[in-house]
Amino acid sequence: MLDREVCDRARIARDARFDGRFVSGVLTTRIYCRPVCPVRPARSANVIFFPTAAAAETAGFRPCLRCRPETAPGSAAWRGTAATVSRALRLIDQGALDEGRVGDLAAALGVGARHLTRLFLDHVGAPPTAAARTRRVQLAKTLLSDSRLPMTEVAFAAGFRSIRRFNAVFRQTYRRPPSSIRRVDPAAIDGGALTLRLAYCPPLGWAGTARRLAAECTPGVEEIGPAGYRRTVAIEGRAGWLSVRPVAGLSQVELQLGLPDYQPLRAVIERVSRLLDLSADPEAIARQLAVDGGLGMLRSQLRAVRLPGAWDGFEVAVHRVLRRHVGAAGARDAVGRLARALGRPLAACPPAGPDRLFPEPEALAAAGPRVHGLSAAAARDLRRLGEATAGGAIHFQTATFDELVAQLEHEARFDRATAHWIAMRSLAEPDAVLGGLQGPAAVSERWRPWRSYVAICQATAARAAAESAPRGRRA
Repeated sequence: MLDREVCDRARIARDARFDGRFVSGVLTTRIYCRPVCPVRPARSANVIFFPTAAAAETAGFRPCLRCRPETAPGSAAWRGTAATVSRALRLIDQGALDEGRVGDLAAALGVGARHLTRLFLDHVGAPPTAAARTRRVQLAKTLLSDSRLPMTEVAFAAGFRSIRRFNAVFRQTYRRPPSSIRRVDPAAIDGGALTLRLAYCPPLGWAGTARRLAAECTPGVEEIGPAGYRRTVAIEGRAGWLSVRPVAGLSQVELQLGLPDYQPLRAVIERVSRLLDLSADPEAIARQLAVDGGLGMLRSQLRAVRLPGAWDGFEVAVHRVLRRHVGAAGARDAVGRLARALGRPLAACPPAGPDRLFPEPEALAAAGPRVHGLSAAAARDLRRLGEATAGGAIHFQTATFDELVAQLEHEARFDRATAHWIAMRSLAEPDAVLGGLQGPAAVSERWRPWRSYVAICQATAARAAAESAPRGRRA
């Protein structure tokens, strides 16, 4: 629910803290804008407010070309406050409605098509098909403005299945042809790579994210340094590389991507967003937990917390198997040896950095009884994980959180706490009950739907306290 008076004050003040939380539609021009739009604000009597861009477009408004709503961070409504809507939006990001129907999406979620549509209208302000169409056309607009991809590649990378449909939807949304949006940006292509910027709600907490990525980097596959985070990737049969880094002075990260073609672009963006938890609103989470969850003392720490995501949950699971057998200190070297032995070399290497793909599940499944210095027990557990993933018994990308936890426990024989940790990392689950969550069950219910953030904040605070304690007291 949007408070009209609050939204209007934020719009007139161009308050950046509200960017991504709503859009405003001007009745006289039928254009919708972000709260930070540089255009002179319209009279309050002529403005109405929507929770998402899809809701505004469903009501017949078209996007502003000045403030570019497609570059705004995602709103809470856009992410979905209901678990079913949240998962549906993730599947839409992965292309669930590019070829399939709403009925197919609803069946995958275990609900009826009518019920799913009602949930979307309640939480997003638009039906699933409108949400999917808006996602496609927004990405197409970004690619037209910020890249030099040919028009055909723009259409397919955005999720359209034909140029004809792409042109029709774009004209319907922007009241102009795609060619009129084209802007040549010389910095958009670097050695054949595609460069995009992804928005987030500040603060980003990059220092903490960088420390976590550095602690788990797989040598030859990932690296992190002053230039940001770089890694090799394999997605939908395409192998390439990516790098991400924060943009100074802006609430954006720069994504640079090198792939043979960019049809999986939406899936890449969704995974990068999950890796860095870009869809979170730390200020809103900290404020809500401080007031309703009784965590006022941790409010400043909660503002700096983002979930430790992952490019691929399979990699997290491999790291956890190795930590079980060789300890945290030896896991990084062990996974590096594994990557050198079983990972495929990248054919088209980035300008600098990693040049080998992380071992695929099939490679681990086919590994011998002793894998490059590992014990027989470690090799057995890795093969079991590889076989279950390659055979489809574990679905790191498409399962629900509860389904993935059950699969990890049953198929890979992880204990419950470890399965929760891997599933949370894989799916960026905000409400996982992680091991070490401090507080009675009745109290922790007040922390929903952000118990993952509370657990990570508590663990970080405990670790900082232990590191700052005098040596004798620590012992």
